[in-house]
Amino acid sequence: MQLRCALRSRTKMLFLLLTAAAVLPTNGNNVNGSVNSDGVCVCSVILPDNTFPVEKVEHLETAYQELSINVQSEISKVQEYTRTLSAHTSKLLNLTRRVEVMENGHSYTQLDFELLKLEIREMMSLTNRLKISLNGSNSVIDQLYSEITNMSQVVNQLESLDKNNVLAIRREVAALRKRLQDCEEQRDSQTPASIDYGSCDHNGLLNVSNPVVTQLNYRGFSYKYGGWGKDPAPPSSKKDVYWVAPLETNARTFYYYRLYSSHDDLLLYRNEISKSITRNPGQGSGMVLYNNSMYYNCYNSRYMCRVNIDTNTVQKQILPGAAYNNRFSYTGVTFQDIDFAVDESGLWVIYSPEDKVGYIAISKINVTSFTLERTWVTRLFKPSVTNAFLICGVLYAIRPVDLRSEEIFYTFDTRTGEEGRLSIKMGKVLEKLQNVNYNPSDHKLYAYNDGYQLTYDVTFKPN
Repeated sequence: MQLRCALRSRTKMLFLLLTAAAVLPTNGNNVNGSVNSDGVCVCSVILPDNTFPVEKVEHLETAYQELSINVQSEISKVQEYTRTLSAHTSKLLNLTRRVEVMENGHSYTQLDFELLKLEIREMMSLTNRLKISLNGSNSVIDQLYSEITNMSQVVNQLESLDKNNVLAIRREVAALRKRLQDCEEQRDSQTPASIDYGSCDHNGLLNVSNPVVTQLNYRGFSYKYGGWGKDPAPPSSKKDVYWVAPLETNARTFYYYRLYSSHDDLLLYRNEISKSITRNPGQGSGMVLYNNSMYYNCYNSRYMCRVNIDTNTVQKQILPGAAYNNRFSYTGVTFQDIDFAVDESGLWVIYSPEDKVGYIAISKINVTSFTLERTWVTRLFKPSVTNAFLICGVLYAIRPVDLRSEEIFYTFDTRTGEEGRLSIKMGKVLEKLQNVNYNPSDHKLYAYNDGYQLTYDVTFKPN
């Protein structure tokens, strides 16, 4: 009985040992055996835990499901941020354009600044949320944040400029422009009304324009003395007659002159009609063309000469008591003792009688009879005057100011016998004005300035 038990025990133990050997480590450290008091073999086997970890797998599955949910949630957030980021990128481009407009100096107001700053703050807030949600650095987000920060700085700089009163200055400039516009409108409303040519419906000379250089006289720069102009009363068969009369280089003798039938011909030196008065020469640059006749001082005499420019017929008439041969010429101009002038009423002559020792006399000439109608004597010393002309019976005298300007400073009204003072500046190209003629048909002054032909527009005081 014991033997069978022992065999059974041995058999069982062998089975257990074989079974354990299949799963135990080869070193056998996990097997312990002993015989109890009954003679039964007792084995103690420590087996490793190689059973399938079901609990761990279940825990892992639960963790995976939670992680999947979180990932899907974050993906949804990123997608939402991407859409928002795309929208705000468009806003950023729009803001960039608006800031560039401001930087280029276009009009802006304080409201523009506030709107820009509000939009920039919203974009910065969104960018910060993106950075926090992504929990780390992202190159796109960082670049976007940098651009928004730079834009904020630019807007702040622009706004700081307004602290230096840029907007206030702009408003002030706008106000000044409005005042200037009002001033110009007021000036235009006060501009003297145009005066009809040949009319004296005005209160005298108001202003003279800057000189306009027409050209150098046709004989050249060496012929510094002479005169030129336009016939204010040509015959009906002629529309315009321009004349140019340079003196010889001795600044005294008058032999030749030219006529032009249009201003274009004058400018182009074409279709000229050359005239000669060598048989009855003149002296000085006081000549003038009026009603188809040239008037000038006959050479070496106190006679007045008149030559018809079509027939070359010459008439002579003495100017009683007139000084001549450079006794009382204008200052800086030789042999202009006798100076002819034209205004709305006709022909005049300006000179100094011998017994008046240099004071200017004005005589009205009757063109039909070629005689003097009436004479007025002024208290103006002729050698102190550059030149003189008449408008509506009023003598206007010019004096030098400097190398580039003259001043119309004196008047004598033949209608009232009254003298007057005024100050109207006249520019010039060179130093001396050798001849100044007023033309009532176009309200211009024609001046011969050291060989150059100038014109001035005149304006009048309204009644």
